[in-house]
Amino acid sequence: MQTFFSVYLLPLSLIIIMMGMGLSLERKDFTNIIKYPKPVLTGIISQLLLPIVAFILILFTNLSPVEKLGFLLISACAGGSATNVITHILKGNLALSVSLTAVNSLVVLVTLPLIVHFGLNYFIGLERNIHLNVYSTIVNILLTIILPIFIGMMIRSYFYGFAIKMQKPLRFILPLILFIVFATIIYFDDNGSDDGIFNNLYLVPWALALNFVSMFVVYVVAKYLRLGGKNNFTISIEVGLKNSIVGIFVAESLLNSTEMAMVAVVYGSITFFSTLFFGYLAKRIELWGFGYKKLF
Repeated sequence: MQTFFSVYLLPLSLIIIMMGMGLSLERKDFTNIIKYPKPVLTGIISQLLLPIVAFILILFTNLSPVEKLGFLLISACAGGSATNVITHILKGNLALSVSLTAVNSLVVLVTLPLIVHFGLNYFIGLERNIHLNVYSTIVNILLTIILPIFIGMMIRSYFYGFAIKMQKPLRFILPLILFIVFATIIYFDDNGSDDGIFNNLYLVPWALALNFVSMFVVYVVAKYLRLGGKNNFTISIEVGLKNSIVGIFVAESLLNSTEMAMVAVVYGSITFFSTLFFGYLAKRIELWGFGYKKLF
């Protein structure tokens, strides 16, 4: 799976997307997060607890042990850049989303191997340790998230009028770029995995269940903690939509399991749209108490 599209095209597209989103951000957006850390802490803790939700959800299903482990694996992955795109589309707290993507991507370097080790023991009865590359992850976060966002913010600072004019078209252009590249990777970069997707459609209901249940639980918690309308659905999006590329890599390259990787492929193929739908409904709920407002 580590061929041209996933190695070169995906990082390049993410850099362009993040730079475009940086045009809508200012330094104060991030300083507010430092001043009010409660939403960030909620997002981090939610990421840590989500595998428990996934474990309970799949424990009594008729899925194979390997497929159950696949869902536990995808629940342990951090949110990817797609969460930032959806947050951008819905005008959520983009700075919070970007911050959670970066922080949780580092957190899972520790938690994901532990969760997978537990799953291997419980579902398959196999002892095995996996290791994720810390240096590579940090460099990827820096080059594909932090640096492009910073460049976009600098462009906004010096060319404010241009940044404002670009905001509306970019809300449609950026997700289109991500969708095209991601679809290319999923369907054409795996030497026949397109057939595998159709052979594994029975996984779709469980993928949607995990996606919606995780977002709903986090949304209810965020509402209870009174984190604020934008923060409520932003955290839900961040926790519900996973970086399936990481899940595919761990399953395929580290665990040598195509069956397990297909869980991440199916999850990544459908949950962008279901997450966008949930985020739209959550935002609609946040606006009900304040009369009608245009969402896009």
